[in-house]
Amino acid sequence: MPRIRRLDDQLISQIAAGEVVERPASVLKELLENSIDAAPQAISVALAEGGVKLIRVTDDGGGIAEEDLPLALARHATSKIGSLADLERVMTMGFRGEALASIASVARVTVSAHAREASRAWRVRAEGGSPSPSEPVAHPPGTTVEVADLYFNTPARRKFLRAEATEYAHCLEVFQRIALACPEIAFSLKHNERVTAHYPRADAAGRAAHVLGEAFVHSARPVDVMADTLRLHGLAGSPTEARSTRTGQFFYLNGRFVRDKVIAHALRQAYADVLHGDRQPAFVLHLDMDPSAVDVNVHPAKIEVRFRDSRAVHQFVFHALSRALAARPGEAASASAHLRAASADPREPQGLNAPASVRLAPGAAPQGGLSGLPWHARQQSLGMQQAPADYLAMLSRAGESTRSWQQTVPSRASGTTGPAWAGPDKGGSDGVGSAMPAAADYVPPPGPALPSSASAMPLGYALAQLHGIYILAQNAEGLVLIDMHAAHERIVYERLKQSLESRTISRQRLLIPVVFTAEPLELATLEEHAEGLEALGFQMSVGGPRSITVREVPTLIADGDLPSLARAVLAEVREVGASRALAERQHELLSTMACHGAVRANRQLALSEMNALLRDMEETERAGQCNHGRPTWYQLSLADLDRLFMRGQ
Repeated sequence: MPRIRRLDDQLISQIAAGEVVERPASVLKELLENSIDAAPQAISVALAEGGVKLIRVTDDGGGIAEEDLPLALARHATSKIGSLADLERVMTMGFRGEALASIASVARVTVSAHAREASRAWRVRAEGGSPSPSEPVAHPPGTTVEVADLYFNTPARRKFLRAEATEYAHCLEVFQRIALACPEIAFSLKHNERVTAHYPRADAAGRAAHVLGEAFVHSARPVDVMADTLRLHGLAGSPTEARSTRTGQFFYLNGRFVRDKVIAHALRQAYADVLHGDRQPAFVLHLDMDPSAVDVNVHPAKIEVRFRDSRAVHQFVFHALSRALAARPGEAASASAHLRAASADPREPQGLNAPASVRLAPGAAPQGGLSGLPWHARQQSLGMQQAPADYLAMLSRAGESTRSWQQTVPSRASGTTGPAWAGPDKGGSDGVGSAMPAAADYVPPPGPALPSSASAMPLGYALAQLHGIYILAQNAEGLVLIDMHAAHERIVYERLKQSLESRTISRQRLLIPVVFTAEPLELATLEEHAEGLEALGFQMSVGGPRSITVREVPTLIADGDLPSLARAVLAEVREVGASRALAERQHELLSTMACHGAVRANRQLALSEMNALLRDMEETERAGQCNHGRPTWYQLSLADLDRLFMRGQ
């Protein structure tokens, strides 16, 4: 039997390198983290052959003193921690003191450094083993670490590396992760002597725009939530801009990029109600917390962590992100404008440093007094701000079809009687109800055509209905296109959720019960789960050997296709049972109900109905997406329209 023996230091380092140095990207990560701990203003990276031939990282940070330089390549030597207490509260990117030693055991490493207070610079080298004595070198203040010929002395490991393009792609991903975490530092990247990325110093929004693109920043939702010692801040990508892959997902804990199952689950849950199909959101989110409440010393790569109270962290991240994604159209628009202004001028570092904070508070969801009524059935009593007279005059001059809108509606803001809609009768003398005037006689409405009071209405005022599917509206920015079924579906869904949570589902007794032909399985499901269906607002009974009678339904969906709705609900309940549907899958069930209860395509709406829908959207959380994650509205700015028609070109 072999005797137990000590391993030599070089073999120990090579074994450790197997955990730390997986590929060139792993080396780049360790070098960049060391540079960041030196508090630099700028970091430059040069790669050759995907990082296999060369990785050079240069910073203008504090540098390394001559006497400390040999220790930089020694195992378990570090300036970051000195005791167990330091380890439990570590906030630096590096702290283990083994990365450079591990890298030096499998590559040719050169470290050149000029400490800020020193008069000259020094250099040490190592080729798969112990470092050489330090020697003077010409170098500006800061540090350069050069790693050449990775795995030159372990050819078996080198065979596992991929093609140059693949290794470079992994290096670029690491570079972008760290650049996003430190927008106050300028970053540049060269590959094979060609500059491939350059990120100047900026605020968080500006750096996100550099890495992920302006489109991401302009559509993203700002997040800034605090609770006790926890803070979540950053950018949550709009669900409508979700992608088919997980690229663009960046989560940081105390400035360090991490992948954690608890966090990943909280993020998936927060986005689950607004994503379409298997689409993946993009985000740049930072979680700040007491370092003593998390263990970052779980794995040598430091990408995994362990929370002391993982449930509390999960709930905080889930609720904080859910509130940000629940922004109503007006709130989302103002947040987007804020980010555009912040990213436009990096000299004004505001962006995510000064967002409209979202605070968790009980009862934050809107509760409308008329929310139990279908929107099209309550247009006369809906407390909404109606369009002023100049809006109607604009429609009149454009030849709007005849309609009389002489009505007085309570003002949403004050609850008092607001101004009447001053639409003329069809026999009026101003052209309403008559044919469109000749082109020579037509006078365009004076600009801006939209009344100034529209600034309080993010979705503006309805102009017309297109093919019975879309609503065209005009707001202060330009033209808004609304998918009326998708929008109404989200409104009904959110109100059903509120009603079910408060156990106050409003019911409507049908004047004439609806009877439809049913399959034996549907009859059996009804008899077995009648009590659970009652909790959902349905009163149904077996009307015969092959029929079901519906007598009561939730008020919010009373005008839907009731036979189809009843069949869909019965199918959902039959699959998982009423109790589980109400407890675990209630959102899926309510989504099915909302889809069948929403206004259908090809239904002609009056302008008052269209405007009522717009106002409801502005009051509804997550109104930017339907229950299936599809967008409900789209904004075309005047600049967009000018580009379409090449105005000013």
